[in-house]
Amino acid sequence: MADDFHKPTQFSGAKFESMMGGEDPAQISRIAHETAQALIARVRDSPDPEVVDRLVAYTDEHGIDAVAELWSRATPRSLPGALWRIYLVRLLIRQDADGTAFLYQRGIDVAVTIDPLVAGAAVPTGPAEIILLADEILRGVFMGDFAVALDRAAAFCRVIGAGCASVADDLDSTEPHRSSELTTRALRFSTTAQEFASCARLWRSDSLE
Repeated sequence: MADDFHKPTQFSGAKFESMMGGEDPAQISRIAHETAQALIARVRDSPDPEVVDRLVAYTDEHGIDAVAELWSRATPRSLPGALWRIYLVRLLIRQDADGTAFLYQRGIDVAVTIDPLVAGAAVPTGPAEIILLADEILRGVFMGDFAVALDRAAAFCRVIGAGCASVADDLDSTEPHRSSELTTRALRFSTTAQEFASCARLWRSDSLE
């Protein structure tokens, strides 16, 4: 799913490597897990709404690169991997709120599950509602039930994936290239949804590290 994003350059890989000791996979993994665990533990133990608001909006001011350097190479079914993907989902929504809202609403229209209810966006879902949903999901990581935030993220991905697939079907004969792109996006969202769902199960069993 990361291929769908254009990341503003704020924090170079070379700078990160010089600070953290180079491309040692074991060290990178250790740093990813330690920073994610420290952040979650510190904020969730005594959640300050102002601090949470700053964390939610962090990438709006600083770009996604600092988060990417810390967590993007973590395995998907891990705490840093989950945090990275939630920040990516929020960025996707904010980069194209109109397009995301359209695909999400299409996903609601074709849904045959309770995923729209689990995700929790207001209906009908326009740009303002989809942006609010993104912030609510990320805020839930730091306040409230972390597993529920992950469940909501998974449901969002399934709904928008269904929307992508539905629009892809519509465009199959008239715009095959665009149809193929949307099909690929649907598959990526489906995979990400599975990863979020797995992380939620691991969190509930105190096994998400």
